[in-house]
Amino acid sequence: GARDMYRAYRDMREANYKGADKYFHARGNYDAARRGPGGAWAARVISDARENWQSRVSGRGAEDTRLDQEANAWGRSGGD
Repeated sequence: GARDMYRAYRDMREANYKGADKYFHARGNYDAARRGPGGAWAARVISDARENWQSRVSGRGAEDTRLDQEANAWGRSGGD
């Protein structure tokens, strides 16, 4: 679970492609959730913690956080 999330984050940073972050949010959550209930739990906890931290520290808007969380949930649900 956590390794899948890290891999998606690393790949996102390496790709450095503006606007692609929602894909990587969904992919990390999808890959983690495929590992079973523990992976889905890890994906949810990591995603929530990251979004809470980013919304406080980075000054990103609530809309971006909401869209990130939609992508996270979509990935965990098995969305493609």
